[in-house]
Amino acid sequence: MTRTALLLCVLKVIVFPGPDVTSDVSVIYRGWYDVLRAGTFPLDDVTWQYPPAAALAVLSPGLLPFLQYATAFFVLALVADLVTLALLLYAGRGPARTWGGATVWVAGVPLLGPTVYARYDVMVTAVAVAALLAAARYPRLMGALAGFGALLKVWPALLLLAVRRRGAWVSAAVTGVAVAAVFTVLMPGAFAFLTFQRDRGTEIESLGSLVFHVARHHGWEGEVLLNYGSVEFLGPYVTWVSTGALVLAGVALAWLVLWRLLATRFEAHTVADAAFVAVLLFTTTSRVISPQYMVWLVGLGAVCRCFRGSRMRLPVALVLAASFVTVLEFPLWFAHVVAGDPLGIGLLVLRNGLLVAASLLAARRLWCATVPLPAPLPRQPTARSSEAPVAP
Repeated sequence: MTRTALLLCVLKVIVFPGPDVTSDVSVIYRGWYDVLRAGTFPLDDVTWQYPPAAALAVLSPGLLPFLQYATAFFVLALVADLVTLALLLYAGRGPARTWGGATVWVAGVPLLGPTVYARYDVMVTAVAVAALLAAARYPRLMGALAGFGALLKVWPALLLLAVRRRGAWVSAAVTGVAVAAVFTVLMPGAFAFLTFQRDRGTEIESLGSLVFHVARHHGWEGEVLLNYGSVEFLGPYVTWVSTGALVLAGVALAWLVLWRLLATRFEAHTVADAAFVAVLLFTTTSRVISPQYMVWLVGLGAVCRCFRGSRMRLPVALVLAASFVTVLEFPLWFAHVVAGDPLGIGLLVLRNGLLVAASLLAARRLWCATVPLPAPLPRQPTARSSEAPVAP
């Protein structure tokens, strides 16, 4: 029922309030499709900010030539959604497993509204979920899927954080290099996207944007513009806040490296928990938090909930709550977010606050579950008197 409702929304049988979320597919993706089909990447389009394998997602509607491009894309997004659900249902079998993951996915996707089917992130999430669920029994397959996913949208590389089997890392490296080489040879401009984000501002839904939402009411002279494919703040001190976001991301990376060096207790669910924490930290600290990013967190959180031993129950619940607030701020009341009025600011404070709380809680639980406590210092013997005790 929820998926039927989402499909009817993107097909515009049901009109969802707010801006049209399907224009990215019908206009931007459709334009990229023509360029990519000609055998090159969009070299002059700074809104193309994706690794080379993303071309496969944009070209995929060609598999359904009997449908219009946008309709075919929505159908394939639905298929990716259902494949993810099937994987989670299969993974929920067994004494140490639970169908809680499937429940999280069933509930979490519609909380984000029709945006889920109007972006290719649900396809990337399907690959990531398959990779994590393959980690225990098929490490080489897991590595291959993670490597391929990284060339779809970079972040699946974080799935390898807690993987200790060398075969997975080798498989990921070989797959990544092979796929990148194929695109480099066959299609010019495969890695042009690396230079297309150098002048980005701070996106108006990110954590750092709250500084300027408040500053606008106190004389800040910047502006809100569509820039590099998203609505961003541009003006004085924006580079400072953007740099601050990069610093926070660096701190998150340093913490993850430290955790990996100190962690010694690895269980069946640790790979999924660590991947969820890593992506959550980088999403929260990013200078861009687009609504579709929440699909990643819902998918990874669903994998965590497939394991009874996972300690991510509450962080995943906070992500689901943040997903509901996300659909309120985009697309439902996005005009209030752009205007920076009390309603728009309140929604961002609530959504980003939930993400910060989920990040801190998830990181703490991962640390406590895997890093042993330092051994207590040996107790020093007390000094005794040299005199013999006097008999009573």
